[in-house]
Parts: sequence; C-alpha cells; structure tokens
Amino acid sequence: MNYIEPHAHMISRTTDDYLSMATAGCRAISEPAFWAGYDRSSEKGFYDYFSHLTGFEPKRAASFGIQHYSWMCINPKEAEDIGLADAVLALIPEFLAKPTCLGVGEIGLNKNSRNELLVLEKHIQLAADYDQLILVHTPHLEDKLKGTKLIVDAIRNHPAIKPERVIIDHVEEHTVGVVKDAGFWAGMTLYPESKLSANRAIDIIEQYGSDRLWMNCACDWGVSDPLATPKAALEMRRRGHSEATVHRVFYENPKAFMGQCDKFQIRSHA
Repeated sequence: MNYIEPHAHMISRTTDDYLSMATAGCRAISEPAFWAGYDRSSEKGFYDYFSHLTGFEPKRAASFGIQHYSWMCINPKEAEDIGLADAVLALIPEFLAKPTCLGVGEIGLNKNSRNELLVLEKHIQLAADYDQLILVHTPHLEDKLKGTKLIVDAIRNHPAIKPERVIIDHVEEHTVGVVKDAGFWAGMTLYPESKLSANRAIDIIEQYGSDRLWMNCACDWGVSDPLATPKAALEMRRRGHSEATVHRVFYENPKAFMGQCDKFQIRSHA
C-alpha cells in the first residue's frame, strides 16, 4: 500500500530505515523538530539542526523516492531556559519560509512547568503571526491528561488559531476525547515500549471513528520501529477493517491535514 509517515525523526535513523520504509510503500515523511538526545548549549546548535532538517534530510529521503517535510520549534524538553527559547524562536521564521517546512512543531509540554507553558504560548503566537500549521507533543504517562488539557486551553485561548489547523499528537485512550471534542486533529503514536500498541490504537478508531485522526511511528533515538505504521495497517486489515478505512487513516488523513499547507504535495509516480 501507499502510506504517509506523518511523524518520524529521521535524523536519528539510518539509510536502511529509509529503504525499508520506501519498500513498504512510504510516499512522504514529516519530521518535527525534537530533542537531539542532549540539551543544546546555544541557539547555534538549533540553527545547524534546522538547516539539516530543511537541507540535507530532504535529499537523503529523495534518494529513496520519499518526499521529506519538516516542522520548526524548540522542543518542550529544552524550553525551561527562556533566554535560549527566545533566541531559538527568533531563528524560526527564516526556516518557516523553506519549501519543505510545514509549520510549527512539535511544540507542547514535557513536565507541565510554568516556563514550558510560556514557551508554548510564544510558539502559538509565532504560528498565528506566520499563519502556520501546528503539531503538538503531549507529555508522557501520568502527566499526559493534565498536560493535554493545559495545551488545549492554551491553543483555544488564542483567537487566531483554528482548531482544524492543529494536530495534538501522542494521544491515548484517556486524552483522545479531550482533543477531538475540542475540534483538533489527534495523532496516535505507536511505540513498542510506551504510548500505544497497534491494537490499542485500532481500539480507539473503533470507538471514536477515523475522522481527524492519524497514526505515526515517531521513530527516534530510542526503542522505536520505523515500520510501526504499515504494520498497524496490516493489523487493521486482519481485524476486518475495509481497505477504504485503512487508506483513510494512513494516507488520506495525513494528506488532508498537512495539505492545508500549500507546500505539501504528493508527486504522482512517473
């Protein structure tokens, strides 16, 4: 099948992963800015990282016939230093103008701290100022419900942000309703050791429907599977879901959300 991988941190993956994803039918990847595995010491490190996401990584993906897109932000894990965050935020408009940048992300919360929330609000304002899509990271485990509610309130409090232009990622059973009821898109992340299994994600689709929802692998430096998305599609078929529903979740939905940015175009095969 053809599918779109809407959240993958390919900077942390090898070219073998690109080959595997292309073989499985991946047509496009979007890569949100995230933690590098260490806290960067200055905005210069972020500038180099953003340059990699918008320069080198699209070329690496293209060599396997995959289109690569990215998102810009200072991730919530490094948002405690307000001075650093402000310096990084000042860099972002240059990269929002790049031809493969889709918007601001993955912003959000890590420990639900006051500084994280302040930087989140600054990112939201940046997205409003430049009319950008937003991709949001929600915190882990016991902090997820509280953090999700804080995020939903922060975005809804901004009059210029339309909920249909925001996807709140890493939802689970206890947060997906909060997100969808507020009018946002919801992303489900498939991890072998945390977040959702394929079966839990499919359970959520069966309960909440497949509209305004996507699945992603969010593969990164840790234990993660760049093929988690097409494997979940196989499980949906095994559980009796129609090919139309599978196609909607793994191709049409990410295409519809990211297609709100004119830069996102899926090329036809020659």
